[in-house]
Amino acid sequence: MMRLVDSHSHFDAAEFDADRADAHARALAAGVHVQIVPAVDAAGWSKLKAVCAQFPGLHPAYGLHPMYLAEHRPEHLNQLRDWIERERPLAVGECGLDYFVEGLDPGRQQHYFDGQLALAAEFDLPVIVHARRAVDAVIAAVRRFPGVRGVVHSFSGSAEQAAQLHRLGFLLGIGGPVTYARANRLRGIVAAMPLEQLLLETDSPDQPGAAHRGQRNEPAHLPEVLDIIATLRKATRDEIACATSANARRLFAV
Repeated sequence: MMRLVDSHSHFDAAEFDADRADAHARALAAGVHVQIVPAVDAAGWSKLKAVCAQFPGLHPAYGLHPMYLAEHRPEHLNQLRDWIERERPLAVGECGLDYFVEGLDPGRQQHYFDGQLALAAEFDLPVIVHARRAVDAVIAAVRRFPGVRGVVHSFSGSAEQAAQLHRLGFLLGIGGPVTYARANRLRGIVAAMPLEQLLLETDSPDQPGAAHRGQRNEPAHLPEVLDIIATLRKATRDEIACATSANARRLFAV
């Protein structure tokens, strides 16, 4: 049976509080044996740690998400350093830049993103990056921290940006959006990108695929992303499953 890695799942989210054990069982039944679970704000780190300790195959990452800018405080970067030093997570994140949502000050976003890139460099950890309408700015920031590696999750940039990120050692997380027939640009990138750059993700409970539009997303839906990508690349499901799982193991050391 395939052993898939969901490289981006917010399985600690409140949307799973009522049926988290059942959702985990469905994920295992679907072949999803590993989930990378990134944080969004400092207040959630303890719950995230507890959820990941409760279920096999869940691995936490700690960080400060740009969409939660109102929750972040300058001292949280120091607290994050302490958490990383003590907990030894497999990644820093979710971090990054969001120029789509109104009211998120770009300068403050950059401050927290740069701080987390510095922590990733200090602890030799990959970063899990959110980049919405901000891929060029993310690339520019990453270039200021040579050697930092990671993944830009839910990639929505151009083929040239994808190539630049590949040259910088960054993988791309692909999830539910690729299952929509109208996603022509993304589908073209996924069909042509180097296989070693590809990670599968759900971004649960967000970004459901076409078959679950308007519903809560969950890791058990990851095979639907796999099927579309295999079709786009004219590959077998097993080929994509094996390659993407190997990519995740290489990046996150899981």
